[in-house]
Amino acid sequence: MPEGHVLHRLARRFNDEFVDTPLDVSSPQGRFADSAAVLDGLPLDRARAHGKHLFLKFGPAPAEDAPWVHIHLGLYGKWRFSELETAYEAPDPVGQIRLRLVGESLCADLRGPNRCELVTCDEVEKAIARLGPDPLDPLPQDRERFVANVRRRRRTMGELVMDQSVVAGPGNIYRAESLFRVGISPFRLGARTSEHRLRQLWDDLRLLMEDGVTTGIITTVRDEDAPLVPIESDPEASRFYVYHRTGRPCLECGTPVSEQNMAGRRLFWCSHCQR
Repeated sequence: MPEGHVLHRLARRFNDEFVDTPLDVSSPQGRFADSAAVLDGLPLDRARAHGKHLFLKFGPAPAEDAPWVHIHLGLYGKWRFSELETAYEAPDPVGQIRLRLVGESLCADLRGPNRCELVTCDEVEKAIARLGPDPLDPLPQDRERFVANVRRRRRTMGELVMDQSVVAGPGNIYRAESLFRVGISPFRLGARTSEHRLRQLWDDLRLLMEDGVTTGIITTVRDEDAPLVPIESDPEASRFYVYHRTGRPCLECGTPVSEQNMAGRRLFWCSHCQR
């Protein structure tokens, strides 16, 4: 499943490429056809991401009256963009395309999303309210809101960082890497993790995810810890500390990286560096 930085990169591209341009909107697959007919011919007013959710507002109506599309990619959803040689002339659809947006120079095709539905502004706000704070879409109080969300729960940090109602956006990679970088054991209870360390964790998640938005890839290893020579058969060693590095030596202490299942997902950590 894409992590939060991917959705923010998508929102940025939609804002750069489609805003204020009337769009041909269709559903070649047919499952979104009635809603696509409502949107056809309207310009995109803006795109917004929060966590792993993407919201597209179509104009020109005021926000409270405008139609929105709520998209969650899930495990299999993906956007594909195609440059157009002629304005509004897109290639024939290939595969099961739930939603197609065609503008003057670009076509965007959505396949296999977990969610793609026409919603109101009120429904957008309710969806965001159910999510935790997003390090990439923060309000001034969100750092402390994250700390409070964690401290009132007697669940492990490994579970809480993946709980989208606690913090929106991080997935398995950001969980493993930020917990390592801050030195927090994934088995430590949230209620027993200090506010200071939780603020460090929020700041690190924000730092890493902002870098992911900028570069398009997740890189978490600090320059001073990166191997000088790439490790044979371990291409991720120069990018990750523990993620997918089971049994290999920790880049900081040499202890073999551990792995076990937690809540249905693979968990990676260093038993020496994380407490």
